[in-house]
This record gives sequence, C-alpha cells and structure tokens, in this order.
Amino acid sequence: MDRFDSMRAFTQVVEAGGFAAAARRLGLSRSAVNKLVINLEDHLQTQLLHRTTRRVAPTDAGRAFYQRCVNILADLEEAELALSRLQEDPRGNLRINAPMTFGTLHLAPLLVEFMGLYPDLQVELALNDRLIDPMEEGFDVTVRIAQPPTSTHLIVHPLAPCPLVLCAAPAYLAQRGEPTSLDQLKHHACLHYGHLAPAHTWTLISRTGATENIPVQGPLCSNNGEVLRQAALAGLGLVMLPTFIVGGDLQQGTLRALLTAYHPPEIGIYALYPINRHLSAKVKVLIEFLHQHLSPPPSAGPPPGPLGLN
Repeated sequence: MDRFDSMRAFTQVVEAGGFAAAARRLGLSRSAVNKLVINLEDHLQTQLLHRTTRRVAPTDAGRAFYQRCVNILADLEEAELALSRLQEDPRGNLRINAPMTFGTLHLAPLLVEFMGLYPDLQVELALNDRLIDPMEEGFDVTVRIAQPPTSTHLIVHPLAPCPLVLCAAPAYLAQRGEPTSLDQLKHHACLHYGHLAPAHTWTLISRTGATENIPVQGPLCSNNGEVLRQAALAGLGLVMLPTFIVGGDLQQGTLRALLTAYHPPEIGIYALYPINRHLSAKVKVLIEFLHQHLSPPPSAGPPPGPLGLN
C-alpha cells in the first residue's frame, strides 16, 4: 500500500464529502479511491469514515487523523516544491474567487499588473456575491470581505481592513430628515445587504464600546453593494457600505456619512486558501502582491486616506 496515496485519497474524501467527488478531483475511479481508504483503515485498524447512502463524514478518529494527514501532505509538497522550479517560477492555472463589486473596482485592475509580473500564470477570476466553499468548487484563493472568518480546513490571511460607513444622499435627508439617534433608524428607509444575518438588523457600536442591534426596514435588499450604492445615490434610503464602494461619493458629497459617533463592526478583506496549498508558489506570490497593493484599504475614486476615505 502506498501510504501517501491512501492519505491523499482519505483527505480528498473528507474535503469533498464523498467518494465520487474525491475521485473526480484525483482523476481516479470511485472504486479505486474507496479501496485506498479501506486499505488505510485496515492498516490503522480504525474506522475513519461514517458511510451512508447519502453522505460520507469522518469519525472522531477520522477528524483527528485528517488534520495530521493535511500537515504530512503539506510537508511532502514542500519537499517536492523545494526541488522544483515552481518554487522560484510560479506557473500554471490560478483560480480566484471574489465578490462582484470589489472584483470589478479593485481586484481586476490589480490582476492586470500581477499577470504582467508572472506571464507563465493563467488566471481564472470568478466574481459572485454568494458564499462559496472554495475547496468544494476548486478555487486556489478566495477573497472574502467579512468579519474575521474562521475555518478548520482553510488558511485565513488578512489583506487589509475594510471600514463600513452609514450614509445617505442629501436629497433623501432633505426629504426625510437626518437621523440623530439610533432609535430613529427604525423610522427610515434602510437599504440592507442580503447576506447579513439577520438581514433586517444593523449593528452599531458607540465610542464607549456599547453594541446596539437595530431592526431596520426599507424598499430594497440586495447581496450586491453596487446595487445598494446606486439606490442610495437615487435617494431611496440609508445604506451601510464599505468605503471602497462609497469613498468617492463621500468625498464628492453625493453621499453623506451619518451618526458618526457610532461605527459598524469591523470587517476586513481576507484571502482564504486550502491548507494543503499554503506552499504553492502561485498562491504565495498572489497573497504577497495583494497584501502589498491593498494596504492602506482601497476606496472608490483617488488613492485613499488612512481610513479608506478620500
């Protein structure tokens, strides 16, 4: 039995959630993957997987062994890469996933420069605003804008802070008045982001650190920041968006920051990538490039100031 092949098969089954998906990733038949895992269980004299007709999940022993396998296979990859030109010359396909608005405003221009530096890389950029499992969908790097994510099977690398701001168009404020307290937000049209949980609640923090959760309602809910920005510019309501989307509008006065004695919870721009790819040269150079070019935090319009605002 090739121990490393069996460990690779086992980790892929855990990550993919089944033998068929793991077989596709490995380019093997389902029966071959199943045999590798069975041989590994026989060798260890331990059941590593719970198998049902619907899904496959690791046992307690399987979860513990999975973490060890990931580390061992990563060390093996490091040894192989140390003897490979890939360690110095990134090449091959690099699959990246990112949010739509951030991708079009900031990431796409950066990737043009990045590709000029590494002509042997073929970049595939997929932009969408749904939450994905980067391992299940086969992405090398996923850019996520959120509160600090946690993961047991992904490395989470912070790239830059990403301040949020509550704001509205002057035309809306002239018609409805400017809120001077958190309680007044309940009586305003609030344009909220569809991925918030719960979507109809905004969280704001006072200068003393007190946290307030405010139920809001309004005419529009969307999972795309640019859609919400356009609605706010049209005077449809208040909006809470990252400064990389509304920084230029705040500078130009087409949107006005509100309730500045409070601030939304801190979020950031993060790169997520599978643990077993942390030594990949193509991932490494991309992370270093993004970290360098996304600090200070990006904003719409001219180069940002210290808070991502112009």
